Amino acid sequence: MPVAVVIDSTAYLPSELVQAHRLTVVPLTVVLNGAEGLEGVETQPADATLALSARRVTATTSRPAPEQFARTYRRLLDDGADGIVSVHISAALSGTVEAARLAAADLDGRVEVVDSRSAGMGLGFPAIAAATAAEAGADLAAVRDAALAAIARTTVWFYVDTLEFLRRGGRINAAEALVGTALSVKPIMHMPDGAIVLREKVRTASRGVARLVDLAVEAADGDDVDLGVHHLAAPQRAEALRAALTERFGDRLHDTYVSEAGAVVAAHAGPGLACVVVHRRPEG
Repeated sequence: MPVAVVIDSTAYLPSELVQAHRLTVVPLTVVLNGAEGLEGVETQPADATLALSARRVTATTSRPAPEQFARTYRRLLDDGADGIVSVHISAALSGTVEAARLAAADLDGRVEVVDSRSAGMGLGFPAIAAATAAEAGADLAAVRDAALAAIARTTVWFYVDTLEFLRRGGRINAAEALVGTALSVKPIMHMPDGAIVLREKVRTASRGVARLVDLAVEAADGDDVDLGVHHLAAPQRAEALRAALTERFGDRLHDTYVSEAGAVVAAHAGPGLACVVVHRRPEG
C-alpha cells in the first residue's frame, strides 16, 4: 500500500484482521512482579490474570520507546511505503502517542500520528478505516482523515468487577472522586475524551452486562453499526453480551469482533472486564 498503517498492541484486533489489513503492531511492555514482557509476544492475557490473582502482585505497563517506533517507521518506508498513519491508545492513558510523535518528528512529515482517545476496538475501528482508505489508494492526509472520522463515530463502554485495579494504576482519578472508597460497587465506565470516567454503578455483573447493551443501543443513535466485544478471563460474559447485542440491533448490526483484552488492560482493569465498542457506520 502507498500508505502503511501502524497500531499498538492495545487494539486487541483479531489476528485475521491484522493480517487482512496489513497492519503493523508495535507492542507495549507489561511488568508483572518485576518481570518484563512485550504484550501479545512475551506476555499473554492469562499471564496477567494469573499474576493479578495473587494478593501482593505488582503490575505496571510502559510505552514503547521512541526508537522502537522509529525502527518500525524506517523499515516500512524502506520497504516502499510513501507515508505512514500511526494510530494509538489514548494519550490520557499512555505515553505511546508521545513516543510515536517523537519518532515521527525526524521523518519529514511522512508519518501522521493519531490519538484514538480510546483503546481496544476503540483504536481498532479507526485503524481499520485508515487501512481501508489506504487499500483504496488514498493519500497520507486522506488516510489520516479516515481514522479521525472513525474516532468521531466510535464509543466505548465497559464494566469491571472492581475499581481496585484502576485505582492502583492511577487511571481513575476523576471517577475515584465520585465513588470514594466504595470499591465493591460494580461500575460502568466510558471514555468521552480519552480518559476513563465513571458513568454509573450497578449491583451485579448481570446488570452490568444489561446496561452495556442499553448504552450501546443509545450510542448507536439509530445508525447501522459494527461492534467490538472484549473481555478479560470472562468468555461467558462476553458471549452473553454478544448475544444480547445481536438480538437488540438486529439488521442494523453488520460486523462483530470478539476478543480477549491483553495484558496491558488486564494490569489496570483486572479479571472480569466486559467491554462493548460501538462504531457507527457512515451513511452510504
